[in-house]
Amino acid sequence: MKRTSIEARRWLFPGALAAVLVAGALWYGLAGTAQTNAEISASMPPSSAAPAKSPTPASEHSAKAVPEEPSSGQEQSRTPDSLGPTPFAASLSGTQIDGALTADDNDELVINLRVRDFFDYFLSTVGEVTPETAIKQIETMARNHLPESASTQALALLDEYLAYKQASLLVLQTRLDPARTEDPGYQLTALGDALAQLKQLRASTFSPDAHRAFFGLEEAYSEYTLATLAIQQRKDLSEQGKQALVQWHRNQLPEELRTTEKHLHASSRQQQARTAAIESASSPEAAGRQLEELGVDPDGVESVVKYLKQRKRFDQRFDAFRDAMEREESSGLAEADIQEQQEALLEQHFPDEQDRTWARLKMLGNG
Repeated sequence: MKRTSIEARRWLFPGALAAVLVAGALWYGLAGTAQTNAEISASMPPSSAAPAKSPTPASEHSAKAVPEEPSSGQEQSRTPDSLGPTPFAASLSGTQIDGALTADDNDELVINLRVRDFFDYFLSTVGEVTPETAIKQIETMARNHLPESASTQALALLDEYLAYKQASLLVLQTRLDPARTEDPGYQLTALGDALAQLKQLRASTFSPDAHRAFFGLEEAYSEYTLATLAIQQRKDLSEQGKQALVQWHRNQLPEELRTTEKHLHASSRQQQARTAAIESASSPEAAGRQLEELGVDPDGVESVVKYLKQRKRFDQRFDAFRDAMEREESSGLAEADIQEQQEALLEQHFPDEQDRTWARLKMLGNG
């Protein structure tokens, strides 16, 4: 790809880049809205979008892909950690730069996820500043802090990343069938189609090394999520069978994801057990004893028991308040008088303002 291409793209990107940043946030937001038996589902676009023609892959440049942290040894050229006290966008004040551009000992760009984080740190300001300004900041940082060959590779990779963001709008903007959005099977198919399109687009835009470095972990976790959803929707598997297959897929995750996912899974199961103990307990004190057996620390047990006792007292006061209200409603008072009496009864039974708020919510069915 020629370096002049970024100049031409600046005339295309003010609307497209801002839109894709917003759409990207919506994309990941949608991924957690609908719930399935796996308690994870998503509303994603169907497969009508086609990848746009890709720019020249990064493999034509000699950038080197390495693990997330470059090896220590001879000091390497890299971009700074901060923009200083007066960054080009106010929202970046007091922050450190996410990611970095680094050159190895041969003055080649080190490609890892930190490069994508670096690009996103600057591109996240689009809307606050113009796309031209954000892109120029990346160019300036690369040229001022990297050897010429590494900065050239970084800016060529930036070209590809911008092209990918623009082309991904086709996938992000494809709409779901409104009549089928509540169908878990349709959601799963739409999610899989969208992931496949994005993966194809990335593969045609980036070199294999850049594709893996920028999106490898994200795609691995997305595919794990898809597999989990598909397993949970199976009618021919027992719960134990489902758990075994989900565990098998969890074991296929890259190590860094596998460790985190196992921790989250263990935490979720532990929390479910503690929640079940509270719900099944006959009294706050009984709940406290069960939580102790489940390994909750004394301070945590005390705070839970205290809260449950407060909630029990609140429920008792609410029952008394509701009985008093029923008597007023059957007394033949006018509607306006009943409303006035309700407020008086609220203050009588709930002297605390926050308790009165909870009582009002409960009266509306939200408490």
